[in-house]
Amino acid sequence: MYKRKPEWLKIKLEHGENLKKINALTSSLHLNTVCQEANCPNRLECHNKGTATFMILGSICTRNCRFCNVSFGKPNEVDKNEPLHVAKAIQKLGLKHAVITSVTRDDLDDGGASHFRDVIYAIRELNPNTTIEVLIPDLQGNFNALKIITDAKPEILNHNIELVPRLFKSITPNSVYKRSLDLLLKVKDLDDSILTKSGFMVGLGENEAEVIELLKDLKEHKCDIVTIGQYLQPSKNHAELVDYITPEQFEKYKKIGMDMGFKYIASSPLVRSSYNAKEALDCSHNIQLTSC
Repeated sequence: MYKRKPEWLKIKLEHGENLKKINALTSSLHLNTVCQEANCPNRLECHNKGTATFMILGSICTRNCRFCNVSFGKPNEVDKNEPLHVAKAIQKLGLKHAVITSVTRDDLDDGGASHFRDVIYAIRELNPNTTIEVLIPDLQGNFNALKIITDAKPEILNHNIELVPRLFKSITPNSVYKRSLDLLLKVKDLDDSILTKSGFMVGLGENEAEVIELLKDLKEHKCDIVTIGQYLQPSKNHAELVDYITPEQFEKYKKIGMDMGFKYIASSPLVRSSYNAKEALDCSHNIQLTSC
C-alpha cells in the first residue's frame, strides 16, 4: 500500500558543480559511487564537505536482500585496475575522507577482502592525508578475510547490521544477525585502534523496544559509531514500508544510544551509512567540533 511521504522527507535534490565534477570523473575512470547509484539526498552536502562513497567490486550483488535496490545476479570479474582508479579519483577531487563500500561477493573465496586491502593501499600511496572508511559485507564470517582488511588499517571499519533481528529471516535471509555482531567485535580483537561503525533502518515494522535492544547489542560488541535512517521502499517488489518514523523519535533513539556510551550517532530520517562520515570520525577521536 502506498504511503504518502511526510513533509520532513520531502526535499529538493540539488545539482551543484561538485556533483557534476564527481559524476564526470567517476564515469571517466569507470567507477561507481553509492551517492549517484542510490540518488542519495545528502550527496551534495557530503561532496561539499570533501567526502564521497565509492562502490567497488562491481555493481551486481550475490545476495538479494528485500530492502536493497542493488542488482542481483552473477557478478563481473574483479577489475584489477580499480584500486588505482579509486585512488586517482580521490586525488583529483581532493577528498579529505573517502568511504569505500562494495556489493556482497559471496562468489569470492575471501569475499573481496584482498581487493579492499589493495584499494586502501592505493589510496594511501596517492593520498597520504586522506582518512579511509570501509563499509564491508559480512564476509560470511571469515575472520581470516577480515584480518586482511584490518591489517591495512582503515580509520573506520563499518558493517551495517541493517535490521532488528526479528526481521532478518524475512527480509535478508542470507545474512545472520549474530554473525554481523561477531564481525564487529572481532575487529577490536584484531586491531583496537580501528573505529567500528554500524547502521540500521527503521520503518519496517520494528518497535522501540527492539531498536533499544539492537543498540544494546551493538554497544556490547564494542561498536563505536551508529547511523539510523528511515527505510524507503525502492519499488513494489521490495519489502513493504510499514511506517514513517518521526524526527522526534529519531532524536529519542540518538539520546538513548549516546546515553549508552557510543562515540557518535547520526539519527534522522535522511541519514544514510556515510552521512557526516568525516564528522563522525573527528568526533570519535575527540577533535573539537561544535556539531559533535
